[in-house]
Amino acid sequence: MLTGMTPPVATECHTVYGRPEPLDWLCLAPHPDDAEIGAGGTLIRLAQAGRAVGILELSRGERGTQGTPDVRVHECARAAAIMGLSWRGNLGLPDGELSDTPEGAHALGAALRLVRPRVLVVPHHRDRHPDHFGTYHLAKRAIHLAQLRKADLGGEPHRIMRVLLYQGNADIHPDLLVDVEGVQDVWEAAVRAHDSQFSGQAISETVTPEIIERRRARQSYWGTLARVRYAEAFEAENALLVDPLAL
Repeated sequence: MLTGMTPPVATECHTVYGRPEPLDWLCLAPHPDDAEIGAGGTLIRLAQAGRAVGILELSRGERGTQGTPDVRVHECARAAAIMGLSWRGNLGLPDGELSDTPEGAHALGAALRLVRPRVLVVPHHRDRHPDHFGTYHLAKRAIHLAQLRKADLGGEPHRIMRVLLYQGNADIHPDLLVDVEGVQDVWEAAVRAHDSQFSGQAISETVTPEIIERRRARQSYWGTLARVRYAEAFEAENALLVDPLAL
């Protein structure tokens, strides 16, 4: 929001785990558990390597068939501890209505200034779920606002250096594969921390007790292409600079 204009109604970012600090990587999740099943192995690898890693849920998942917001926030904190995250937060935007709105972009832009990630990981815009592609488009506006000195967000302007798209409920054409074989046990424990979603009745292809089996099959496919056992797939918003000597 530019100076001289009335800012949107503020939405407070609540800390679920850890404390706000400058992060190397931040993963945006429309709902609790989306980050774990889409990019959890990569986040765990980074955390184990000493990088400051975080997850920001945009909603509390309050319209989900199973679980309650209170239950799910405790599951998020438990999963964060398992993964070794530095911080996890929740923006409290309305579940089922995530889209590119001035209010949402203002809240997310302020959160980006708070934790100042270098790399931002967001859902893919081709995802079939409205909240997932809504999160992508909301993130694009928030990234722009967060870097504007005259945007009325509070805090100091911040520029995201790299945006990566992770796989949710749609096929993607990755240009980045991450070996996650060595963190499978931790990844599975983090996913299973969301017990309300993955231990009861199967509701969808993602809310199901078979989630580990299904996502591991996907990781196995990407791993085959990378000549490792398991890999997670990402698309880069901009071209990746690669040292040819590393190829």
